[in-house]
Amino acid sequence: MKTALRQRAWELGFDACRVTTAAPPDTAPRFEAWLAAGRHGEMAYLARNTALRLDPRLLLPGARSVVTLAVSYFVNPVAPHEPYALTPRNNTPSGAPSPHGQIARYARYHDYHRAMAQPLAELAAFINALDAPATRSVACADAGPVLERDMAQRAGLGFVGKHTNLVSRQLGNWFFLAEILTTLELEPDPAQPNRCGACTRCLESCPTGALVAPFQLDARRCLSYLTIELKGPIPTELRPAIGNRIFGCDDCLSACPWNRFARAGRLMGRHGRPDLAEPRLLDLLALDDAMFRRRFADTPLARAKRRGLLRNVCVALGNVGTGDSLPALERATHDPEPLVAEHARWAVNRLERVES
Repeated sequence: MKTALRQRAWELGFDACRVTTAAPPDTAPRFEAWLAAGRHGEMAYLARNTALRLDPRLLLPGARSVVTLAVSYFVNPVAPHEPYALTPRNNTPSGAPSPHGQIARYARYHDYHRAMAQPLAELAAFINALDAPATRSVACADAGPVLERDMAQRAGLGFVGKHTNLVSRQLGNWFFLAEILTTLELEPDPAQPNRCGACTRCLESCPTGALVAPFQLDARRCLSYLTIELKGPIPTELRPAIGNRIFGCDDCLSACPWNRFARAGRLMGRHGRPDLAEPRLLDLLALDDAMFRRRFADTPLARAKRRGLLRNVCVALGNVGTGDSLPALERATHDPEPLVAEHARWAVNRLERVES
């Protein structure tokens, strides 16, 4: 039965398929402690439906198994100038500043939730048909209240690295996760042992020290959190560390030596957005609401909304812009969105100090 399941998952474009039980993950107490310490910042949604996150059987009564799935978003090379390296890369240029922004690799595609929706639905229907009509299944892709990293680790899809992300021996760090909870009982796969060894490259690469210890993340200092999840002002003391990043950060992922085994995915290949590899910062700063929606409505960047993305663009220009950036930034100081205007003023002041 599992052989047929894996074959169908592969046919639908998934790059890995493993099974675990629907029992609560052993790591649930650590998740609760992380929330209690406030390290999730303003991500209040993580604290909602906590009971569902801690026990998948509450999400689907009668659930016996969880099918965990991986979808690679690896592209090699990521961009013509950007070969994969096993050492941390400083995204803040030295010498001549760059007018371009950096977007996390996972976001250089059409919305992955939509890309995976149909294959997930088809695989769930396939599982139901294995023991129809008794079997019921529920599919989740990132947005569901499931501790998907923890379930995937228990299923042996990978192991949680010191950067708190899942690492696959076949896919490196570059993959999305999805799950199908099902009432069908399937034989669970064995978990993988942690294979980080003495390596600390991911911890050393973090620009803000958000990885406070191995396997411990304080999201409030993480550049992905600051540029995507945080809705208000970015703390001024952390703005210089953002460099030219405008949506997410890949530094800890890029540093992992397991990326040498990464392979390109099949499902996401046709959903790529090459225009998001290195967009011009001044072009983005000129976007109004309608232009923002037209350009980003079907991408992960829509999550930041115009106000969040232009906030990030202003910070990036303050870090890597030149005197040529000042006219656009000065116009942005009068943006009707106060969040954008405040960060534009910060960028203008920073560049004027550099130019003087």
